[in-house]
Amino acid sequence: MKTVTVSSKYQVVIPKEIRNTIGLHVGAKLEVLTYGSRIELVPIHPMKTLKGAFQGINTKIEREEDRV
Repeated sequence: MKTVTVSSKYQVVIPKEIRNTIGLHVGAKLEVLTYGSRIELVPIHPMKTLKGAFQGINTKIEREEDRV
């Protein structure tokens, strides 16, 4: 388990091992979520990085005759 210390300015440093594991870089945006007394930081990926992520997915939608 990794631990961090909250500074006097309420800042924390994400350990290098964790930054490397998830590919975090300078300027990355993180979403902050709270669950009770727990905090989660979730990286927000730009839409451009999602291009091709769903390659081969079936996009055919069955529609009723009056909805075409």
